[in-house]
Amino acid sequence: MPAFERIKREQVLARFLELVAIDGPSGHERRVADHLLPVFEELDMRVVFDHADSQVGGDCGNLFAWWKGTNPDAEPIFLSCHMDTVLPTGNLRPVVDDGLVRSDGNSILGADDRAALGAYLEGLRAVHESGVRCGPVQIILTVSEQPGMLGARAMDYSLVRAKRGYVYDSSGDVGQLILQGPFSDRFRIRFRGRKAHLGLAVEEGINAIAMAANAIVNTTLGRIDAETVVGMGVIRGGEMASIIPDEVEVVGEVRSLVEDKVREQIDRVAAMAKEAAAAFGGQAEVVIEPKYQGWSIDPASEHVRAASRAAEYIGATPYFAETLGGADTNIFVEHGLTCMTLGIGFQKIHSFDEHISIDNLEAAARHVAAIIEGRTVANQ
Repeated sequence: MPAFERIKREQVLARFLELVAIDGPSGHERRVADHLLPVFEELDMRVVFDHADSQVGGDCGNLFAWWKGTNPDAEPIFLSCHMDTVLPTGNLRPVVDDGLVRSDGNSILGADDRAALGAYLEGLRAVHESGVRCGPVQIILTVSEQPGMLGARAMDYSLVRAKRGYVYDSSGDVGQLILQGPFSDRFRIRFRGRKAHLGLAVEEGINAIAMAANAIVNTTLGRIDAETVVGMGVIRGGEMASIIPDEVEVVGEVRSLVEDKVREQIDRVAAMAKEAAAAFGGQAEVVIEPKYQGWSIDPASEHVRAASRAAEYIGATPYFAETLGGADTNIFVEHGLTCMTLGIGFQKIHSFDEHISIDNLEAAARHVAAIIEGRTVANQ
């Protein structure tokens, strides 16, 4: 019997509900790790942590779990996801309804990325029970992914024993194979005006909020083209309603599948900010912070073909896609690992409407088992 056929739908669901019940937002992943340690022990996996927590300000480092497989001389692969979720997660109460698992509307669900974690555990369990011949597997669980892949950036890469692997962290159904991820830069614009009292010296003031508002209104935001997006997500400034503010900061970012387009849009944002500031008699200082490099993988590579064959083998339909969503994949590729992002089917992440189908939960565990087993449709 193939390993994936040992996957039990009810067991996959129970595992997922168990994992999303753990309150582990960014910086507080220790509860998740502590829950996993006895599970990895049952799976005969050796666990080590790095010291990323000292760099990201959290209570836990990245977790590395190693299983030698039944053919320890074969090339190992890694499977990775992040342990953290966005807030709020307290008192999370998942609801199972009509084939979906969703939040009860008072918190996020945490399918991003506990769905992947559950798939890894159930997929490995099925492989263990089947006794199929397979190579070593390393599970890499990162911390503080949500704030900007901080755990992956701070990772001790000397602990990464497998040089190729997969990150299940996309909203596409199981079978989605992401072939390209974005480049991204963050920008910070500091508008500087002149402080003055509204009632006593209004003419002396230069309103930094007005500058920022003018720049925002006149900057094209959202989708620029099929490959590029621009956003402004934070604005800070002002002291009192009766004081004309002299300083305001606006923070945003640009993402594109084409590196040159990131610089092009950053230049446009900066030009608009300086034009708006000058119109009010103020100044605008623009600071650019590189976030991550883009990545791509050849669809004809064996790494992609292995994921595609595994999807076909379990009865899923493989399909190629690209994404403007950042993931640990971006950072792993920067460090020389062969890696790609795979779909796992969560929807409306980071919202109170977050949900995932039980079909995708089950299919993800089956896909994990098929990838580990390395079976192909051709050798059935």
